[in-house]
Amino acid sequence: MPDAPNFQIEAGEVIGATTYHSPNFNARPTDTEIQLIVIHNISLPPAQFGGGYIQQFFQNQLDWSLHPYFKSIEGMKVSAHLLILRSGEVLQFVNLNDRAWHAGRSQYLGKEECNDYSIGIELEGSDDCDFSEAQYQSLSAVVAVIQQAYPKIKSHIAGHSDIAPVRKTDPGPHFDWLYFRSLLHARNNHVQKIG
Repeated sequence: MPDAPNFQIEAGEVIGATTYHSPNFNARPTDTEIQLIVIHNISLPPAQFGGGYIQQFFQNQLDWSLHPYFKSIEGMKVSAHLLILRSGEVLQFVNLNDRAWHAGRSQYLGKEECNDYSIGIELEGSDDCDFSEAQYQSLSAVVAVIQQAYPKIKSHIAGHSDIAPVRKTDPGPHFDWLYFRSLLHARNNHVQKIG
């Protein structure tokens, strides 16, 4: 298998990720099973990478005066369970067992309110540029262990645009679903062989 971080999941924490704490989460509804992964992209300001602004945004610590675009999102309270930077580093903001605020009004296979039963993974990127190889490697590695920990997910992986098509376009046309799924398939086969 190509080199990628090794991850494990213990009580909703991704071992191998760098932990940050977002206040933007709450408990999932009682008896809700996690059964979907939603892939997003985000960059702050749009199409600009680095700077730590996404991390600050998810922690309600962003200085809205630093860029004109930030005024348009001022006061929003948003989070995701995980963020994968261009370098491939994985950051965790919300325990996987809790409900992060990433999907908004959404529906998957007729079931509404995807935040209730999904895990949100943000990729640092935009709709109009390619994602990095390191991001694909880390995404496939972390999704493989999430699928093991939450077997109801199986192949239920969607883009934000799939669950909120009128409102959202991410992860966008530059996200290579076929490549990602081939990496994930190879990782899952590898796990089965050594397991």
